Amino acid sequence: MERLILLRHGKAETQSWSGEDFDRRLTPRGVKDAREAGERLADLGFHADLALVSAAARTRETWEALSPTCPACEVRFEDGLYHAEAGEVLDLVRQCAGQGATILVVGHNPGLHELVLRLLIEGGASPELMAAARSRFPTSAAAVFLFDGQGRPAYDGLLLPPRGGYD
Repeated sequence: MERLILLRHGKAETQSWSGEDFDRRLTPRGVKDAREAGERLADLGFHADLALVSAAARTRETWEALSPTCPACEVRFEDGLYHAEAGEVLDLVRQCAGQGATILVVGHNPGLHELVLRLLIEGGASPELMAAARSRFPTSAAAVFLFDGQGRPAYDGLLLPPRGGYD
């Protein structure tokens, strides 16, 4: 793996039909923002070879909305990404590291946000970048990292949707 993209799911409804958090679906804005996040990543030249997607409804729908922007990408729905902590997400990514040059993870906070901050610290990010990343990692936000031959991360991009979603 040379590049890792961490993408938080799109904006989701507050309640599901079942009452279970796992079943919460995207709102219309969430679908739109997820699609636009995928388009922005593609416009910047970020194309995943492998997508690891939480099995929850809102992450599956996020993948569905953005998948046209990476048609050659293999997708795996992973139960273990639901409510995963930063270390668990990174462990799964490392297990799959040899299966694609660019891996996309579609998951949830707080685990994704914690992993973004961890990788920024490990990569020696500037105080300004750390402050921006600490302040928020909203729905449809993405963070991109490059990895060197020793597995050290380097910041490659942070896409934060405008407050209120993409326009």
